[in-house]
Order: sequence, then C-alpha cells, then structure tokens
Amino acid sequence: MKEINLPVPSPMHNEREVSADKATLAPTDVQAVFREIVAVQHDASVEMLREWIALPTLAQERLNVSEGAEHMATLLKESGFQRVKIVPTNGLPGVFGTLDAGASKWLGIYFMYDVMPFDTSKWSSPPLEGRIVHKPSIGKVLIGRGAENQKGPQAAFLAAIRAVLTSGRKLPVNIALVAEGEEEIGSPNFRQVTEEPEVLAALRKCIGVVVPELTQTSSGSVSVVLGSKGTVEFQLIASGERWGRGPTVDIHSMEAPRVDSPAWHLIKALTTLVEADGHTPAIDGWFENVKPLTDRQRDLISQTARITSEEDAMTSRGIKHWFNDEDYRAGLERLASQPTINLQGLIAGYTGPGGMSILPARAEAKFDLRLVPDQTTGELLSKLNTHLRTHGFGDIEVNVTGGYDPTEIDEDTAIIRAQRAVLTRVGVEHTLVPRAPGSWPGVIFTARPLNVPACGFGLGRGGNLHAPDEFIIVESTDPKVAGFDEATIGFIEYLYQIACEE
Repeated sequence: MKEINLPVPSPMHNEREVSADKATLAPTDVQAVFREIVAVQHDASVEMLREWIALPTLAQERLNVSEGAEHMATLLKESGFQRVKIVPTNGLPGVFGTLDAGASKWLGIYFMYDVMPFDTSKWSSPPLEGRIVHKPSIGKVLIGRGAENQKGPQAAFLAAIRAVLTSGRKLPVNIALVAEGEEEIGSPNFRQVTEEPEVLAALRKCIGVVVPELTQTSSGSVSVVLGSKGTVEFQLIASGERWGRGPTVDIHSMEAPRVDSPAWHLIKALTTLVEADGHTPAIDGWFENVKPLTDRQRDLISQTARITSEEDAMTSRGIKHWFNDEDYRAGLERLASQPTINLQGLIAGYTGPGGMSILPARAEAKFDLRLVPDQTTGELLSKLNTHLRTHGFGDIEVNVTGGYDPTEIDEDTAIIRAQRAVLTRVGVEHTLVPRAPGSWPGVIFTARPLNVPACGFGLGRGGNLHAPDEFIIVESTDPKVAGFDEATIGFIEYLYQIACEE
C-alpha cells in the first residue's frame, strides 16, 4: 500500500491543538488515523464506493427508489451514525442521520443518492462496474456513474468518519446528515425532508451545512465557492391535442400539405425564447431582478482567471471558443453573473435509424434554467408562461419537474474560514469564487426557516461529470492532486478545523 501523500506537508495538528471538549487528535494520533485510512481501510472504502455505484437510483425513471434510500441508510449506520431513518416525501424518500460525538458543535452534511441516467454503449467500461483503470498523466481512476457526482466524494467523507471512529477516537463535531434521491431532477421534494420536525430540529443546531465534493482542478488548485446558481428543470410540450391543430396521433407525412405540424409549432416557440445569437434570454423582464456583481466579486473573478488555465478549461469541455469570442475572464464573469435558458434536448416523431414518413402529433423540448441572485423560480416561471401566451403559444404545456432559488454566503463565515485554513495549511492553491455555475439546493439551508450558511468542500478530482466514463481519481500521479485516501484525510482535516473556529 502506498505511503500517505497529502498534496502538501500537513498534518492537521501543525503544532496546535483543539481543546479537550472538541476531542482533538494529538500529533501521534494524527498518523494513527492516517494509517487507518491508507493501510487498513483503503480497499474496503473503495469497495464501498463500487458497491454504491452498482446500485443506481434514477429519479427520472423512478429506478431503485426504495433500494437506493435503504442503501443510503445502511451506509450511515455502518459509518457510526446512531440515529438513522428514511423520510418519506411526495416523490423519492430522503434519509436522515445523526452522529452525536458529545462535541460542542453540530455540522450539517448534505448528500444525494441519485445519479444521472447513462447510455452504456458510450462508456469504455460498464457504468455500474466501478472498474479501476490507469489514465495517462492522471493515475488510477475508478470509472462509474456517480463516481464524481456525488458518490465518490461522499464515500470519502464516510471513510473519514469511519477512520476516526475505528481508530478509537471521537469526532470533534457532531453531524446531522440529510440525503435526497431527487437532486438530478431539481430536488422537488427535498424541502419536505428538511422540514420534518426531527430533521429541522437537528439542522437548527448546526453552524452550517457542507456538501462533500471533488474540487481540485488538473493543476491541483481549488475554488472556494461562496454560493451557487438556482435551477429549474422543465419540459415544453406541443401536441395536436392541446393546440387544437395538427394531428392527435402520428400520421403519414403525405398529409403535411394540409395538416399543421406540432413539431414546427414547438420549434417556432423555441426561437422566441432567445435572441438572434441563440444564447441570450429574450423573455420580457428576464434580467430585471439580476443582482449586479460587486467590485469584490469582480476582483475575485480576476484572481481566478490568473491562477487557472484557460487551455485546460477549453480542452476538458471540447470547445475552441467562448461565447461571442470573449476572453477567459469575461467568460468566468458570465458564469457567475448570467442567468441562462438551456435547451437540453428535443424529442419528436421517429428517432431511429434511417427515416420514417410520419407527421408527429407531439414534440417535446427539455430545458434547464440557471438563476442568479435575486431571481426566483416563481418569478421566472411566471414570466415564461406570460411570454408563451403573448407570442401565441399559450397551448404549449410547461411541465416543471423541480427547481430552487440561488444562494449566497459571506466569505467570513466559519465553514468558509475553516476551508481556507485547511487549504492554506496543506499548501493547496485556492481562490474565492463568488458563485458556482452549477446548482445544488443550498438555498434550502440558507433561507428560512434555517438561515445557516451552506457550501461545498473537498480535495480530490474527478472528470466527465454527467457524461460517459465519469471517474474519480483513486491514486494520483500528480503530488498536487489528491487521490481517494488524501481526499479522505482532507475531510478529517476540515472537521477538526471546524471545531477550532469561533
């Protein structure tokens, strides 16, 4: 088994100690826990992740609904949580667990146990196998759906808890963990989980909520994120039945000279949603509640542009130009400040090989919106519906599957200070970022009734998020990038740092 190899000299004590009531690890204990991770737990922790990947919960298809929740609950029990229960909702159930270590502070943790769908034919190895392969210039990686988002970092977090407890130590903070099975469809019922009386009471004791993530870039740097965009998942559906024109069932295409087409009707509606650039939202009032970036936020974006690689960003996304041929910094500012109307996919009529002479009766477009402060999901959906009616497309069905508002937190909050302290101590280059371009339901925690800060944290790196061959690095060839064990160690560092924060 390999040596302990944090991306930098650590370890967590650094000639400091936490007071006794916070269950500090003495310097000698630190290495004992680290040995537990590397020499004792490594194979079992990786196998835990592989078994989790082998059981996908797909909210879109309602696949493994009860099995996914039960497996999530089992993982918490096996990781030392004393109180674990499955929380029913109007959709997929949530899971709640508490680990009371007798510490003075409580920390909230957010998990998701669902994953994105996958097309096996596009993967180099089976997406549910969790095969470990060597990637040149990266190291040993584990490939599987959920490896990066989010089962990989979540497995590393659970491994961190297990390492502390099985080495005979106590955690320095108590943990209240909530997990959902619908994040990939916009968390439509997650609020029901957090507002269950026992769950709400536990979360109210927490100093903040953290989502475990893999945050390192290919160069090893980390963005400390101060918020995220909101999102809305929905479909626009045109049909002859609702429109009152065109067929109500698929018919032969020879009828096209005299019968209206619901598919073309939908396409015409879609062209009204964005400007001629095919990018900028064209719905009346879409930008009226967009909160401008502050001078501090713009400065943070400039710092990020200086320490991250534009070439890596383009290569990893398979692109050669940013929108409107803008420069790298301008693109980063767009990521933080601009709301979007993204067309995910179009479905109409025959989509198999070759052609089929039909005039389809139904057409569907799948969308996601990304929201920035101070926009709300209710506001934008109202404006979307008004826009469609005004432009003569009121018959088109708007089917909303989920969504939530954006979130912002202060850079001086304890869960951010602790993150920066750990990254500084272990020598990981990092910068503050005003807002993540992606979304997670952090607003459930930052808004009423909880009003606590929420952010992501984690060392390590993955790739191909939401795409074929999604992976997590298990053993890194780059000393600046953490593998699975080092990511596990990073979570321990963070928990002890949280205990130190005033």
